Amino acid sequence: MKKISLLGASGSIGLQTLDVLRAHQDRFTLKAFSVGRNIDQARKIIEEFNPSLVSVQSKEDAERLAGEYIGKVKVLSGHEGLVETAIHPETDILVNAVLGSVGLEPTLQAIEAGKIIAIANKETLVTAGHLVMDAAEKHGVTILPVDSEHSAIFQALQGERHKNIERLVITASGGSFRDLSRAELKNVTVQDALNHPNWSMGAKITIDSASMMNKGLEVIEAKWLFDLPYEKIDVLQHRESIIHSMVEFHDSSVMAQLGTPDMRVPIQYALSYPDRYLHKTDRRLRLEEIGKLHFEKMDLERFRCLDFAYQAGRTGGTMPTVLNAANEAAVALFLKEKISFLDIEHVIEKAMSFHHAIQSPDLRTITSVDQETRSKILAEFKG
Repeated sequence: MKKISLLGASGSIGLQTLDVLRAHQDRFTLKAFSVGRNIDQARKIIEEFNPSLVSVQSKEDAERLAGEYIGKVKVLSGHEGLVETAIHPETDILVNAVLGSVGLEPTLQAIEAGKIIAIANKETLVTAGHLVMDAAEKHGVTILPVDSEHSAIFQALQGERHKNIERLVITASGGSFRDLSRAELKNVTVQDALNHPNWSMGAKITIDSASMMNKGLEVIEAKWLFDLPYEKIDVLQHRESIIHSMVEFHDSSVMAQLGTPDMRVPIQYALSYPDRYLHKTDRRLRLEEIGKLHFEKMDLERFRCLDFAYQAGRTGGTMPTVLNAANEAAVALFLKEKISFLDIEHVIEKAMSFHHAIQSPDLRTITSVDQETRSKILAEFKG
């Protein structure tokens, strides 16, 4: 029986993680979880999974829940609650499915506590990949990717030697606007952006997919997860999202992992690794029904956010922190309809152009740069 802590239980990845736990109650048990402000969802999870600890965003919500479940579950709030959830002494695996850079410190604390990390929080590796991977090595902790693309690469590398890798190929659906020109992007709406052609995801990730920042963040993640330079990490547009990513080796062999677009598969693999458990689904891959798979080279002038990510990654230091913070702030402004879709790019480019990267930053520096970047953007668009 594997005992799970789950950060971000009410988000898209969190809910699908609960689906996996529900389907394998004889193998997994949920001991601790966090949500933000979705208290109704927290109640449902408490009633179904009977955890020992729950964390919510606000102190007021925590006091209310604690009053409702006296003697049944410990309720915490805020940053302290996230950390306590991550390092809960009864758990073996931390699933980090929270959105944003708030997932960084809880992950580092969980690594120090010796937890296996199933990472779905892009920002943790993007902003502090060097700290996370160094800590994992120091404490002998395994980092298991949950993103479908990184899970695909991880699976393709099983039994292979790192020295034989020629390059990684991360696939991208192209997002909601893959068939639109830049001129046509000027007037797209929030609702247009939220209509992803293949995947069911939360609002922020869906917008990132439309701008291709999602793929840019995945490139930076891949650099840290698989210890390869950016010159060996490519992105290929693949409309069907059937091939989730590929690894090319020196001998010209290419290993690809295929499957239907279902996030429960990589989530389950991260939790079951090194084993594989039955996945009950009617959506098994039938290539004869699909018929054709399509591939296109990524246009970095069309998808500028992907180019920004490569630039930030190669610059290193605190530049990926600025990239991520500016993107989060810009997407939030777009979702509130305060800026246009293309303005997301302008906000990120401006933030990066004014920043002088600090190399090998510690956690305090990363946190400071992150907050400073957000504050400047919010001040500019206040009101």
